Amino acid sequence: MAKRAASTSRAPNADDRIVVLVGKELFLRSQYTSMLRASLEEVHGEIETFKFEGESGDPAAILDECRSFGLMATHKLVIVDDADQFVRADTRPMIQRYAENPSEQATLVLRGSKWNKGKLDDEIAKVGIILKCDSVDAGTAVRWTQARANKAYGSAIDSGSAGTLVERLGSDLGRIDNELAKLATAAGKGNPITTELIAQLVGMTREEDNVWAIQSYLLCGDASKTLHELQVIMNNSPRGAHVPVSFACTDLARKLLGIAEGMNQGINANTLAKDMKLWGPSRDPIMHTARKIGPDRARKLFDECVRADMALKSSVGTPMRTLEMLAISFARLSR
Repeated sequence: MAKRAASTSRAPNADDRIVVLVGKELFLRSQYTSMLRASLEEVHGEIETFKFEGESGDPAAILDECRSFGLMATHKLVIVDDADQFVRADTRPMIQRYAENPSEQATLVLRGSKWNKGKLDDEIAKVGIILKCDSVDAGTAVRWTQARANKAYGSAIDSGSAGTLVERLGSDLGRIDNELAKLATAAGKGNPITTELIAQLVGMTREEDNVWAIQSYLLCGDASKTLHELQVIMNNSPRGAHVPVSFACTDLARKLLGIAEGMNQGINANTLAKDMKLWGPSRDPIMHTARKIGPDRARKLFDECVRADMALKSSVGTPMRTLEMLAISFARLSR
């Protein structure tokens, strides 16, 4: 096979036998994987997907899986997360030999936040692609935001509004994407996402840290306790606290959705926790709940949070009643 140009300006496609997705931007790694899968399905029809963890997976067995013929489909997508644990000093020669003569019936995807360069890179460049999935700068994030809003959500956002969104959220594409989904829904079909809408819905300041304490009670599984703590927080917070409390609920729903979708794609749980910045005692309850409810229920919860937030800002209904209904929805996740 002729050597390919070492370019990362393209997306992975069905011609690639080995794809390396490396960087801390989880959203980009997931997006590139989805694009590759779509390309493979377009060429091969139904494909079989196998997922392994680099730290615990047997390299020889994983490569044998690539070489063996599939029983259910003509092509395999073999994904290995934490690639730096898979490609080690003792396994690199074996993987390099595979890269010199990869199976035509499989596409091997190596994903992770780290990658140690070496001669293996040259062999991969001949048969595939190495894509960096690092955080982007603000300018790139603004352009991406405009394109993403149009392509994924059918909404328009001008450069000034996109800049405001990036200024509030930073350049984390996953977080920007979650907010775009909320903003597009709030704007309504055919209406642009404006700076005014962003000011209303995104980046609420933490005027009082105690309003964020609600997150520690939303997943306790006891509706009575959650409602009691909500009442305590609201009684001990300044007027208008329902807005940041609602934002805290939406933030937790966003984390659950991101973790649930990542798990559904077979991404390692520890990798997800790091990428979603889950630390301390809140980590395990969030991970456990996300695994239990799955992406569909997580998406419904996130959408409910968005609707509640819109209702609060539109003075629809009673703020406390809206928050109580939201708290009950979180409590029901344990069922």
